[in-house]
Amino acid sequence: MEARFSFQFCHLLLLLLQSTLSNSVLAIPHKIPRLTPHRETLTRRDPNKNLSASAISDDFITLFYTQTIDHFNYGPQSYATFQQRYVINFKYWGGSNSPIFAYLGAEEQIDFDLQSIGFLSANARHFKALQVYIEHRYYGESIPFGTMEQAMNDMNTRGYFNSAQAIADYAQVLIHIKEKFSAQNSPIIVVGGSYGGMLASWFRLKYPHIALGALASSAPILYFDNITPQNGYYSIVTKVFKEASESCYETIRRSWSEIDKVAAQHKGLSILSKKFKTCAHLNSSAELKDYLVDVYAGAAQYNAPPDYPVTVVCRGIDGAPNETDILGRIFAGVVAYNKKSSCYETNGYKYPTETNVGWKWQTCSEMVMPLGTGINDTMFPPSPFNLDQFIKDCKSTYGVPPRPHWVTTNYGGHDIKLILRRFGSNIIFSNGLRDPYSSGGVLEDISQSIIAVSTVNGSHCLDVLVPDQSDPSWLIEQRNKEIEIIDGWIAKYYADLLI
Repeated sequence: MEARFSFQFCHLLLLLLQSTLSNSVLAIPHKIPRLTPHRETLTRRDPNKNLSASAISDDFITLFYTQTIDHFNYGPQSYATFQQRYVINFKYWGGSNSPIFAYLGAEEQIDFDLQSIGFLSANARHFKALQVYIEHRYYGESIPFGTMEQAMNDMNTRGYFNSAQAIADYAQVLIHIKEKFSAQNSPIIVVGGSYGGMLASWFRLKYPHIALGALASSAPILYFDNITPQNGYYSIVTKVFKEASESCYETIRRSWSEIDKVAAQHKGLSILSKKFKTCAHLNSSAELKDYLVDVYAGAAQYNAPPDYPVTVVCRGIDGAPNETDILGRIFAGVVAYNKKSSCYETNGYKYPTETNVGWKWQTCSEMVMPLGTGINDTMFPPSPFNLDQFIKDCKSTYGVPPRPHWVTTNYGGHDIKLILRRFGSNIIFSNGLRDPYSSGGVLEDISQSIIAVSTVNGSHCLDVLVPDQSDPSWLIEQRNKEIEIIDGWIAKYYADLLI
C-alpha cells in the first residue's frame, strides 16, 4: 500500500515526507498511499466502525491463538504473548489432506476481508478448501499490550510491529491449525492483496515448508530501494486520466497554478474554502492540493468496473457548463466522485484511526516506498521524494530513523528475475495495469512456476475481491487462470506425496 495505495487506498492514506515547499502538492510530510484491497475502508472517517455484522456469514468461526510477541529473540520480554485473532470457515472443507487457503491480513482489522475478499469463498467448493483469515498483529483484536494507543506510545513495544514478525505469526498459526485439525498433509495456499500480497509472496519465500504456493495480488514488491522510479505511481495515475479524457487531464494539469493564484489573493484561502465547500477553513493551498491528489489517485487505484471512478471524475469535470472556470470544473469532478454533500472533508487523515496510526508507523520504519513526482513528468505539481528529509521527519516523530534498505535486504528485490528463477517457485503475481501500484509489481513471468497474471484494464486487487455478475470477461479469465495454476500446484503436491 490500501495501498479501494473516495480514498480516506479511496482517499489516500499517504503518510510522513519532506518539509513542504510552498508549491508542493503535499501539505504534510511524505505520504505513502495505503496498501489495501478495500476502497470502502478508506471512505470512512473511522474504518474501525460501521461494519455490518449481517454481511458476515454464520459459517465464519472466530478463534484466538496465543501468539509470541518476539519470534527472533530469547530475552525475557520476547516470551510475552498476545491473543491473535483468526477466522475459519469449514463449509466446503474436504477434511484431512484437503487444501487450506489462508488469507493473510494486512493493515486493518480482518472483518473487512470477511466481507469483501471473495477469492477464498468463491473457490472453496472447487478446491474443497478450508478457509482461514488471519489478522495482522497490531490491528483489530490482535493488538499486544492493550490498545493501539498504548502499544504505539511505547517505543519499545513498537519495535515488534513489523512484517517479519507478522509473517512469523502466520507461520505459527498455520502450523497450529494443521495440528488442531489433523491436517498435516493439507497443502496450504496463502493469499494476500496489496500489502497483504507482499506478505503472501514473502511468506512463500521465507516459509516454503509451510505454504505450497502464494497468490500475491497487486503487490508492489519492487517499489523499494529505488528499484522502481519514484514517479511510477503518479505516472500511471496520469496515464489513466489522459486515456479517459484528454480535456479532463488538461484541466487537472492546469488547475494547480490556478489554486495558487487564487490563494495568493486577499482572503484567497477563504475563497477556495467556499468554492470547494470544505468542512473546515483551508490552512494553505497545499492542503487543498493534497486532497485533490488523493481523489485522483484513489480514483485511478480503484478504477474498477462497473462504475470506473476515473470516468466518473472526468465526466464531472468535462460535463460542467461551458462558462465554468477551471476550479469550478475541478469541484464538479469532486462532487461527481464523492457525491453531493453539505461539505467535503479535506483533512480526513488527521483522525487517529487504528489503521492510520499503524500504517504511519509501518511506513516510517520499514515500508519506505519512495513515491514522488518531478517537473512535468506527471499531471501533478513537482513533489520529489527526499529520503534525507523523510528520515528526519520519521526520527522526529518516533525517535528512531526508518530503514529504507531493509525490505530488499530481508526479502530481496534487486535482480529479482535472476535470483527467483533459481530458488523461488509457486508464486502468482497478479496485477491490473491501470493500478498505479502495478508500476512496482512483477509484470513478467520469472519461471514456469513464478507467474505474472496481468490485465490491461484491471485496477487494484480486483481478482481477489468478491465476484460480481457485472465482472467483465477479462477479469473472469484472470481468475480462471489463477485457479488453473493453483490446481496444477496442488495436483503435483499430491503426486509427490505418493513418491
